[in-house]
Amino acid sequence: MIVSVASGKGGTGKTTVSASLTTIWGRPIVAVDLDVEEPNLHLFLHPAMEGNETAYIKIPVVDESKCTYCGACSDLCQFKAISVVNQLVMTFPEMCHGCGGCMAICPEKAISEGRRELGEISWGSAGSAGFLMGRLRVGEAMSPPLMRQVKARLNAMAAGGSRDVIIDAPPGVSCPAVNAVIDSDVIILVTEPTPFGLYDFQLAWEAFCPLGKPMGAVVNRAGVGNDQIYHFCQDKGLPILAQIPFDRAIAEAYARGRIITEVSSDIERIFIDLKEGIRHLAERRSSKEAAHA
Repeated sequence: MIVSVASGKGGTGKTTVSASLTTIWGRPIVAVDLDVEEPNLHLFLHPAMEGNETAYIKIPVVDESKCTYCGACSDLCQFKAISVVNQLVMTFPEMCHGCGGCMAICPEKAISEGRRELGEISWGSAGSAGFLMGRLRVGEAMSPPLMRQVKARLNAMAAGGSRDVIIDAPPGVSCPAVNAVIDSDVIILVTEPTPFGLYDFQLAWEAFCPLGKPMGAVVNRAGVGNDQIYHFCQDKGLPILAQIPFDRAIAEAYARGRIITEVSSDIERIFIDLKEGIRHLAERRSSKEAAHA
């Protein structure tokens, strides 16, 4: 089972929820930080890192001694990472999405594969849980190619064993967020009961609904703001699986990089119930898929 913990905006407590779920999951699990622009799940789980590798994206390298300047590569590339102007070929590696289409389409085989650095992939263990994260190179604009490579490493880690996965997804509703949750069995949306929280929560719900995944909500800092988020969830039939209270002890634990389930047995109980709610959503989906098979 793959569970993605997402949010419409940053700062709602998404990573706090991911880390806490990891520690109480009770089954073999891999925690994955796919918020590659600003990964911080490791600050809570304190994993023992076992390895890392540099991630690259393939880019075109043109041999102009073979090029006939036909422009086929330029016409194909929708991101204008390669352009042909008269008798000149220009490449813009930072704009390349690494699809390899220009290499495949070139009739003269004048384009070969180069590479540029995307970032780093690291892995290890946090207690009994596996741990995996990506970190985008500073200044790099494209996170989805790195995220796909992190997922490939995840598949290698999971090979030969049955382990659940918790993904700490990037905030927002753009391509990186969708890329993170698209393979999930369940999506958990973390929000807060404020006007800003509601607005971004609505955007996230609208963005992820077309994926057809079971979704549930976690309301963090419950007790502040207003009750509009509850009305929205009721109207959309979105179950609220947990409410984390607005509590100074939780804020202090967070500030010290502690897992908040350590604060009290009541907080731990919230996450145990959340875990059971997630599994129930996944089982309901499996039952529906079996009924339609």
